[in-house]
Amino acid sequence: MEQDRSARPQRGADPVGRRPAWRRRLRRLCVAALASVAVAAVLLLVLDRLFPLPAPYADGATVVVAADGTPLRNYPSRDGIWRYPVTSDQVSPLYLQSLLTYEDRWFRWHLGINPVAMARAGWQWAVHGHIVSGGSTLTMQVARLVDPQLNGRPSRSLGAKARQAWRAIQLEMHYSKDEILSMYLSRAPMGGIVQGVEMASRLWLGKSARDLSAAEAALLTALPQAPTRLRPDRHPDAARQARDKVLDRMVELGRWTPADVDDAKIETVAAPPLRARWVAPLAAQRLLREARPPGSRRDRRPPLLASNLDVEIQDRVEQMLLDRVDGLPPKVSMAVLVMDNDSLAVKAYAGSADFSDDSRYAHVDMVTAIRSPGSTLKPFLYGLALDDGLIHSESLLMDVPMSFGGYAPGNFQASFSGPVSVSQALQRSLNVPAVDLLDRVGPAHFASVMLGGGVRLRMPAGAAPNLSLILGGGGTTLEELVGAYRSLARGGLSGKPRLRPDQPRVESRMMSAGAAWIVRDILEGGGHPDRPFYQSQSGTPGKRLAWKTGTSFGFRDAWAVGVTDNWTIGVWVGRPDGTPNPGYFGANVAAPLLQDIVSALPDGPQRERVRPDTVKAVVTCWPLGLRQGSVLDGACPEQRPAWALNDTVPPTFAGYADGTQAPLRLTGLANGSVLRPVPGANRVAVDVDAQGVEGNIWWMLDGRVLGHGPAGRPFTVMLAHDGRYTLTVMDSRGRYDRVGFEIAGVTAR
Repeated sequence: MEQDRSARPQRGADPVGRRPAWRRRLRRLCVAALASVAVAAVLLLVLDRLFPLPAPYADGATVVVAADGTPLRNYPSRDGIWRYPVTSDQVSPLYLQSLLTYEDRWFRWHLGINPVAMARAGWQWAVHGHIVSGGSTLTMQVARLVDPQLNGRPSRSLGAKARQAWRAIQLEMHYSKDEILSMYLSRAPMGGIVQGVEMASRLWLGKSARDLSAAEAALLTALPQAPTRLRPDRHPDAARQARDKVLDRMVELGRWTPADVDDAKIETVAAPPLRARWVAPLAAQRLLREARPPGSRRDRRPPLLASNLDVEIQDRVEQMLLDRVDGLPPKVSMAVLVMDNDSLAVKAYAGSADFSDDSRYAHVDMVTAIRSPGSTLKPFLYGLALDDGLIHSESLLMDVPMSFGGYAPGNFQASFSGPVSVSQALQRSLNVPAVDLLDRVGPAHFASVMLGGGVRLRMPAGAAPNLSLILGGGGTTLEELVGAYRSLARGGLSGKPRLRPDQPRVESRMMSAGAAWIVRDILEGGGHPDRPFYQSQSGTPGKRLAWKTGTSFGFRDAWAVGVTDNWTIGVWVGRPDGTPNPGYFGANVAAPLLQDIVSALPDGPQRERVRPDTVKAVVTCWPLGLRQGSVLDGACPEQRPAWALNDTVPPTFAGYADGTQAPLRLTGLANGSVLRPVPGANRVAVDVDAQGVEGNIWWMLDGRVLGHGPAGRPFTVMLAHDGRYTLTVMDSRGRYDRVGFEIAGVTAR
């Protein structure tokens, strides 16, 4: 019986319905391939765990930079190398084109090694018996830089190449392409102790890597090929030839036009000798100290430390100090701090006059040193007295010999001026009125206000705040003073200077906006509301300078601190060891430097000076101190315009007298008394008198004149309702005394 051919299984077919044999073989191949990949992946992970990749940046190199990225000071790594970490978006696109075209066109696509380049290198080795070209990728070059066993050693052996290839694969496993590229940009050898394109650009070319031309980009691309042989400061001809080779390669591969390359070849190759650049060295040391906790290892410090410093302003300030330092006595130093009022950013920081002169204690940072501030705190005392309602700008103060519990201050000029106004006393920095005012405000209260504004007054061990504070009896720092003076230009808000951009913005209320405005107006122009205008020395409204000098006891410290619309500047001059410098004081040594710095600073944005609503121009009666119109006719011998805060026009302080004459005293009523009516009465009669008066006297209750007459006659005040009162007696010379008391138990209203 003939079998049906159609029922027979065809060749290669599965008689029981299985897949064709070729599919089974393909499947086995796929499974084997996947298994191989898995095994390889596991093997890579095991090897990666057994032979971990060294940390790319754990070498201790650090660079401190200005706000625009300019290096200020370089701290080398343990092997003495200068590095500047950058990313690809921080360098010129021309350099990236040149680098990737010349070194590794397939960088974005390979996995750390280029099989084609490796095969070519292997073929050349087989033919010639030695390695002709290494076939290294950019990642492999980074691997050599980060692996201590590869860095600085010959890389032509097969073992070294195998290790380099493995490290490259590890880099690709752990980092992105951009991160690997940044490692190369930061660590590529550029000659001598210079590594990285940014450091090389700054030191060899004097510019940032952002601004490289095509010729400069090609030069820095070629340098890592032979960093020693191609150093542009020592071998400019060899460096030029290597640069031109890169340029020719760019034309050959069609990346740059022949015309552009011809123009690039015209540029010469020249570089200054390699030297350390130290700008703001003490600021850099401070940044490094703050970034590295005590006891930490050297390689724990960050590779890049950013500051708020402006390199141009810093250079100007340092040059001004160098120009003046030779005219100072031996061992005398100087310090300057410049702060932007808006951002609180420190733009110039000079902790010593000349960092290279050890005889002047160059390594002692006088920006943070605790010193006696002399008279520089007086503006804040007058601001506090204005806020407390004790004075206005033309209140009468007495600059006469006084004793405060045995403390008898004198003036810098060793003379006295007699009766003066608040404006005169502050502008002329008179000591006795300031001590008298502090006595009325209270030293502890003043110290607490200063502390709240960021100025901690350090007293001698065991001492409490006392009247010497206002003449420099408590120590502070230049940095704290600059932060406090900023309050005069920003509505009474002091600010903590920010040396680093990551520091928080800290502001504190030091005085009211109105008090700050009045004090600044006094320091800037004399505090006269009737003056038509005030022209600044520079002719620029934004640079009108309100400034104050100070000299500590024994000429140990000379100060000048000033405020403009945009800047606060502090200057200190003295010996860091505290030795006196007779004849050198704030006005003759620190103030001229302050004014020169202000003239050199940028103008900044123009600001409209707006007087706060709390400040009013009033006409007062001198010497009474009261507002014109609130005193009897004939009791206002001189009219003076004044600035009043919160519409408060207080009378002249009680107890002022010239020479040895006894002060005026109100008698018959003690301060703080509580008086009650006799049984059955609906009012209280208060009998009072005055001693030490001259001429006629006036009696006032809560500022309202009750009566007047010749001295020597008692006066009776009748009060018919409860409450607190202030009774004042004043004579024709403007001297007065007053007491506060209370009436209680009177039912009639």
